[in-house]
Amino acid sequence: MHLNKRQSDLNIYAFKGLSEIILLQLKYSKSSLSYKIVFHELNENATETIFESDTLTVETIPLIHKIPTNGFLFREKPKQRRIDKSKLPPDALIQHIVQLKQGLDVLSDTGKILYDNKDYTLPPRPSRSYAYCSDTAFHPPLCDKLKNIDLLYHEATFATDDQEKANETKHSTAREAATIALQAGVKKLLIGHFSARYHSPDVLLDEARQTFPETYLAIEGETFNIDE
Repeated sequence: MHLNKRQSDLNIYAFKGLSEIILLQLKYSKSSLSYKIVFHELNENATETIFESDTLTVETIPLIHKIPTNGFLFREKPKQRRIDKSKLPPDALIQHIVQLKQGLDVLSDTGKILYDNKDYTLPPRPSRSYAYCSDTAFHPPLCDKLKNIDLLYHEATFATDDQEKANETKHSTAREAATIALQAGVKKLLIGHFSARYHSPDVLLDEARQTFPETYLAIEGETFNIDE
């Protein structure tokens, strides 16, 4: 980012200690950045809203691991209604269009309905959602937080044959990741963080798909679209 001449602040959300790691590296590499780093310390035991705009919220998801770990849940806010251009009169004013998008009827100065909202608009596009759950043991309470989201990334480090190792290291098996997706009613599951003991991640994909068919591998460079 420095080499690309970033100027705006970089906000980093993490647990206590990451600021020490990063600043120490910058100190001993004698690096002076062109922008400011702003560290935000997270609460490992509670869900927090760490970002909110007019269109989006980002919340933390406490996970279960050997060190404090959080996932993140991205949700679009409800969208405005869509104008049905085939029905809207060409002389409609901009303020009328704004009102219609907000779900309101357009009234005259005397209170007469000029444009009935249901006659000139279409339902809003669905609001999309994505959750990222990094290193974590199998944790069924996650399902309440992940209910009906569009796309879930969940680590799947081991196959069920290595269940004991998964329990020991507080990681999940592919079947456990798929179980979370199934119980939460998500639409699609991405799995990643594969152990190097497997020559191919396909063994993990096959295992997950036995429980949740809409499972895909999170491979670097791949793109997954969430349809509106």
